Amino acid sequence: MSTHIPETFDEWRHCIEQECRIALTKEYIEQRLAILRERNHEETHRFIRHYGEHHWQQVVRWFERAQA
Repeated sequence: MSTHIPETFDEWRHCIEQECRIALTKEYIEQRLAILRERNHEETHRFIRHYGEHHWQQVVRWFERAQA
């Protein structure tokens, strides 16, 4: 698996679907957004600590784009 942090939607989608082998189903996207949109959720705190505020916001937008 790549250690590269995705910088574009296409890179992120490839990472999720191809490298991690996770299907971006409606249910999966809804579950991730429910957690990532909850700023006080421990998992969201860990994500922000590890990847930073900007990347967190970008990932939320990418999940929202995938949802649409």
